[in-house]
Amino acid sequence: MSQSAFQWWKSAILMMLLSLLMLSRAAAQSAPFDIVITNGRVIDGTGSPWFSGDIGIRAGKIADIGNLAAAKRAHTIDARRQVVAPGFIDMLGQSELTILADPRLPSKIYQGITTEITGEGESVAPLNDAIRRSGRKGFDLLGIQPDWQTFRQYFARLENQGIGINVADYVGATTVRRMVLGDDDVQPTPAQLDQMKQLVRQAMLDGAVGVSTSLEYPPAPYAKTEELIALASEASRLGGIYATHMRSESTAILQSLDEVIPIAREAHIPVEIWHFKVAGKPSWGHMPEAIAKIAAARAQGVDIAADTYA
Repeated sequence: MSQSAFQWWKSAILMMLLSLLMLSRAAAQSAPFDIVITNGRVIDGTGSPWFSGDIGIRAGKIADIGNLAAAKRAHTIDARRQVVAPGFIDMLGQSELTILADPRLPSKIYQGITTEITGEGESVAPLNDAIRRSGRKGFDLLGIQPDWQTFRQYFARLENQGIGINVADYVGATTVRRMVLGDDDVQPTPAQLDQMKQLVRQAMLDGAVGVSTSLEYPPAPYAKTEELIALASEASRLGGIYATHMRSESTAILQSLDEVIPIAREAHIPVEIWHFKVAGKPSWGHMPEAIAKIAAARAQGVDIAADTYA
């Protein structure tokens, strides 16, 4: 076959495939929608202002957005004077066990939450017999058999049962400490710290998104800054985040920030500060100083952010 003939056949085949694709797309567009949400104020998640529009849903997915007044549909939802938005992300949820009791998580879905990040200092994994015993009351209350040890096993259980929202988990530094040191006010030996780092590393390999602390609740306060840097560094090597409920959210908030910022810098890890506030009347007026510390760290290249209560 000559070069010119080959090019002709190549062009003909491409045109035929393009025509088939256009016909397929046209057929899909002419198919009735399962649901059309009309008259809503659409916020698309890009940061743009809201706009008026209809949303067509087919087979559980958004198939079209625009003026769908003439489109065929099985059901219509009138969202006049209401906002239509993608699902919200709960940056600090605590559904790691209740999702096993009711995989649909209606308390989240009914609020429009479709993704939850969980694991505040203590996490659902890793588990050992001592932690199972201490949590027995909660497990029994929810009717849960804690038959996993690692995040990999826990995530496999979620996949097998199905879940109603997206979830992501931090490995808790408190849980890691309890796995190796128990609940006592002790400091790890180098060998014990290596064990703790390995637990963080394994959790990250299993799918955890970072390491978290909740430093106001024992035994978490027993951990020194060097221990936290070591664990955060391990998470950082695998692309993780350090999320923290700091040692103080009241009179010692500025000192707490003076610990968090070096952790971010020395572990080379992004930091998220949870429920950022200055609690209690003696702390009133210190929020500008706290924000200024974060702003200064960001200006110096530290990847640090904070969120507040809704």
